[in-house]
Amino acid sequence: MQPNASRRDLAKAFAFMAAASAAAPALAQTAAGGDIDAAVKAAHAQYKTLNEGKNADYIPALAQVPSHYFGIGLVTPTNKSSFVGDIEPKFSIQSISKVFTMALVFQESGEALIENSIGVDATGQVFNSITAVEQYKGKEMNPFVNPGAIATTGMVKGSSADEVWRKILGIHSDFAGRQLDVDQVVYKSEADTNQRNRAISQLMSAYERFPGDPAQAVDLYTRQCAIAVNAKDLAVMAATLANGGKNPVTRKQVIDPRHVPGILAVMATAGLYDDSGKWLFHTGLPAKSGVGGGIIAVSPGKFGIGTFAPPLDAAGNSVRGQRAITAISNALDGNPYSVRPV
Repeated sequence: MQPNASRRDLAKAFAFMAAASAAAPALAQTAAGGDIDAAVKAAHAQYKTLNEGKNADYIPALAQVPSHYFGIGLVTPTNKSSFVGDIEPKFSIQSISKVFTMALVFQESGEALIENSIGVDATGQVFNSITAVEQYKGKEMNPFVNPGAIATTGMVKGSSADEVWRKILGIHSDFAGRQLDVDQVVYKSEADTNQRNRAISQLMSAYERFPGDPAQAVDLYTRQCAIAVNAKDLAVMAATLANGGKNPVTRKQVIDPRHVPGILAVMATAGLYDDSGKWLFHTGLPAKSGVGGGIIAVSPGKFGIGTFAPPLDAAGNSVRGQRAITAISNALDGNPYSVRPV
């Protein structure tokens, strides 16, 4: 599914989210005293029967994932947690992986490398636009649209493709707190249908936006998108960002805390495709979605949420995931822009 919503679809989606915001007091009462378990369970119960959206089908394997799956996980920096629904089924991480490969490049080479080569501004174009690459000669690509994401993968240091891949898989595993692996079925399905990404990688390479072999970069990018996770993993990964880069489960400092603000800033401005601005307006939460049905959202210092529900809206974001995260954040005062007057 190409994230390119009609105005009517977007208006409908965000009217629903506004309604979820209006319902926050009821949920907050349910979750009195910051009861995360009550908030998570209430959101799951409220949206588990929501029947909107459809699975991504431009990657054939994603169309086969059961549409009824719906799992929610929330983890705090002190490792308090709540998991509800379909939290064990694995699915491909897809574009959520862009967050963690960007984090790896920040850690290895510093933030300026990405800012000065591909940029961090939202593009205003669809996620797989070739026109945007030509318009800006690969500069204003942002690490979360495909041209910028492929270039970011091409910036990971290593003497061989195997070494680069070990680093990419390693940082994803460190964020999740367990060893992750690739869904080979999804990887093959994507590799067989990624002609557009191959063209994008060649074009970004022609504009010298990353140093390596473009064919290697797009293959590694395809592989990272096929990393298998579940809702629990996403919650821990989000909570690691909420905790200044320190995994609350393993207590490992995965990345330097100084890189977290930059990561969250890009998530805030470009994490939900064409709907990123509206998402931020309604929730205030840095987030990143993937067309596999996952979403991560971060309330800095408070909690990280991971959701899994495959049906997507016209912009390419999980319908039930967005609704649930909005409700939970409202119930737990998660919006970092919401400040009580003194």
